[in-house]
Amino acid sequence: MSQNKGEPKQKQTGWLRVLLAIGLVLLVIGPSLLRLAVNVWLGAIATGLGFAFVALGVYLSFRVLNFPDLTIDGSFPLGAALAATLITAGVNPYWTLPISFVGGAVAGVATALIATRLRIHSLLASILVTTGLISINLRIMGRSNIPLLNTDTIFTPFADSFRQALVAGGGDGMARLAGNLLALLLFGLLVLGMKWLLDWVMRTEMGLALHATGDNPQMVRALGINTDGMIVLGLAISNGLVGLAGAVVAQYQGFADVNMGLGLIIAGLAAVILGETFFRPTHFAAASTAVIAGMVLYRIAIAAALTISIPLPNGSLTLAAQDVKLATALLVLVALWFSHAQKKK
Repeated sequence: MSQNKGEPKQKQTGWLRVLLAIGLVLLVIGPSLLRLAVNVWLGAIATGLGFAFVALGVYLSFRVLNFPDLTIDGSFPLGAALAATLITAGVNPYWTLPISFVGGAVAGVATALIATRLRIHSLLASILVTTGLISINLRIMGRSNIPLLNTDTIFTPFADSFRQALVAGGGDGMARLAGNLLALLLFGLLVLGMKWLLDWVMRTEMGLALHATGDNPQMVRALGINTDGMIVLGLAISNGLVGLAGAVVAQYQGFADVNMGLGLIIAGLAAVILGETFFRPTHFAAASTAVIAGMVLYRIAIAAALTISIPLPNGSLTLAAQDVKLATALLVLVALWFSHAQKKK
């Protein structure tokens, strides 16, 4: 009985420590966060929504299928390469979205077939495909980088009218926010549409079979379901979403680069961990919303980290662009620790 009485006090003490740690961090970096321009916040949110397709794909492979997949480091630049090459060739930018999805899906199928047919470990299979995609992406692009600054993109049909409407409603100062606001609106519609479609798929018999394949493959095989086929389908959808992300992000950033997917798996895992830690979803529809929000939070944290100035006795410590990967690793580490602490309690 005395042990049970002590448990609430221990929980209160644990949460008090977490709140004190958060308060201390905000006290140190708060002034730097307040100096962030509105356009920086909008850009971070828009970028987070663009990368939200990556978060959905990573959640599908890692959490639903329980299949560690590193193919996304190659399927993301594959989607970007396909979109950039087709746009510069005169193809309608909106047609590049489904084409990039199919390209990413093919990469996912390749990984799944190597893992299921050749019985090679999932991590090694995905590394092999990612390595091969470097050469394939270079073949598609013909060079390592394709700029898209002077070409039509998915934003071009709406850019002028949207800017004029903002200026008419809010003055000339709104013109500099038009690009990020348009990206935020367009990405938001695309992400919500894809989330709704994915939520619907996961409620069907096929979606339930995907869930069951990740939870208990032996039981699924006993019911007569082809688990290898489910893995192929799941990785196709997962990497298709990542390829779609590559297409939209390349058009938003104005270039496609063969190395733009380097280390993307960490960003995807960060979004999944942050979403699960802060929102604790109990079903797939809630989880898809949580990982989208987690990716937005991740991009905001990265944008804030680059402007933070931590006061020191002999000056101040600021992060530069080359420190982004370090900031990402630390953010994921903190999120993992926080998630582990919650599960332990």
